[in-house]
Amino acid sequence: MIMQQLLITLGIILLIIGIAWPHLSKLPFGRLPGDIYIERENFTFYFPLTTGLLISIVLSIFLWLWMRK
Repeated sequence: MIMQQLLITLGIILLIIGIAWPHLSKLPFGRLPGDIYIERENFTFYFPLTTGLLISIVLSIFLWLWMRK
């Protein structure tokens, strides 16, 4: 029962994010201080370290609050 609720909730969240993506892409995520971006002549490396940490913290808080019910 809990797994079904989790999968349905995650599906709804992904659907909402997919619909809102044009607006979400204008937010500064992915260009935060601490994100690693190296650009050379024939090479580009991008590692969103700070963005990943921030998303992880927000999701952890959200899931902690959701599981507390």
